This record gives sequence, C-alpha cells and structure tokens, in this order.
Amino acid sequence: MADPRMLRPDDVAVVIPALNEALRIREVVSGALEFFPHVIVVDDGSDDGTADLVADLPVTVLRHAQRSGKGQALRSGFAEAARRGLHGVLTMDGDGQHAAADLPRLLASANRHPGCIVIGARLRKRASQPLLRRLANEFGDWGVAWGTHYQVADSQSGQRFYPADVIAMREVPGEDFVFEAQVLISAARQLGTRCVSVPIESRYRAPGSDECFRPSHFRPLRDLTRITTHIVRLALRHGHVRQVHRTIRAHPPVIDER
Repeated sequence: MADPRMLRPDDVAVVIPALNEALRIREVVSGALEFFPHVIVVDDGSDDGTADLVADLPVTVLRHAQRSGKGQALRSGFAEAARRGLHGVLTMDGDGQHAAADLPRLLASANRHPGCIVIGARLRKRASQPLLRRLANEFGDWGVAWGTHYQVADSQSGQRFYPADVIAMREVPGEDFVFEAQVLISAARQLGTRCVSVPIESRYRAPGSDECFRPSHFRPLRDLTRITTHIVRLALRHGHVRQVHRTIRAHPPVIDER
C-alpha cells in the first residue's frame, strides 16, 4: 500500500505566473500537463494574447485585469490551489527557461524532505548563465540568508515547491520579486520551514542559437535593490546581528542531488 503521506502528482498544482508570454506559454503549459493534471496559469494583465494561446488546454486560467506583479500572481495561484484542497504548489515561470521535466524531481525531493520548500537551483552548467544574472543571484542568496537565518542555494529561482502550510500563509508582504524572497523568510520565521535545493539547468539563449526567449522581467539592479532594502530593514528590526551571522554560517545550503 502506498504511503498516504507521499504526495502524488494529482495532490499538487503547477502555478505558472505569466506576463506577456505569448512566445513560449503554450510549450510551457503543455510540458507541465505531461506530468501534472492540475495546472493554473495566472495571466497578470498580458496584452499579447497569452491567455488565448492556452484557452483550449485543460488548465485553469486566472486573469488579472491589469498588471499586479509576480507576487500577486503567485498569491492568486496559491489561493486557487488552497481552495481546491490541494496539498502543495509547484511553480515555474512562463518564459520557457525552466524544464517541466524537472518538476517531478522537485516533488520527489519534497517527499524526501516533508514540510520543506524545494527550490530548483540553477547549479548545472552555470557558465551558460549571464554573468550579471549569476552575480545578482549570489548577492540575493546572501541577503535572503539574513532573513531566514540559514543559507539558501539560488533563492531567486522561480521553479519551486511550496507545501500546503506555506501557501496557506496570509499577509506575506512584498510585491514582484520581493514576494518570492519574503515567502522564504516568512515561512522560516512563522512556520520554521527550511529550504532544500535540487540542482537544475536553466535555459538561456546560447551564442549562435536560433532558440528565442523573451527578455527577463527581472532587472538585477532595480529588483535586487528592492529585495536587499526590504531584507536589511527586517534584519535591523530583528537585531542580534552577530548571533544571526553565526547561525547563518552554521547552516549551509541543503542540496538534494539525487
């Protein structure tokens, strides 16, 4: 008999926030459907027909009348998954840089590490990642550690698994990409949740390739300034800087490399 505590593909939803993703959204959604029956696309005020391109697929499309930011798109997806009584959410971006085939690996890791947030960490073939983006991610990891009090590998990755108690949290502050950092911090502080990272390979346009991706909505200077300012305020409000620093050093990232 199967362990009733083990999450199966039909126990969770794949939430895909989408803003002007006409270039890749059908490919992304079709890929997710190969592995998971519950797929929720949150169209965050797109004006390029994003939602229309998946209207005939067996997915739920939630539409924001105007752009509200990635944070609000994720909140909408979380609320829909919770309303259905599902036991967790897998997230992936709509631009095609995440491989849907990695989602079952994240779910398997979630079963090995019950109650943890699982992050698809872009640790494979890191040389293919744009240098500025890679440096920005490392800086973001440093900042998020001050909020969670433990180290996280690739805290900026949008491919994740969130357990049910995390998606049920209310009043998680922060908009756009700040929300993805804050949900790690809020889960750590309110629920004692830890993160586990599963190495993945993110897709970027290679030199000489005709494979196209839309420009990223993430702006390293702007968004990391927002994230860092947000976290520094939390850290200063919390205090005990030396003690927190020692705690961070004592808890390196957990990598699930199976």
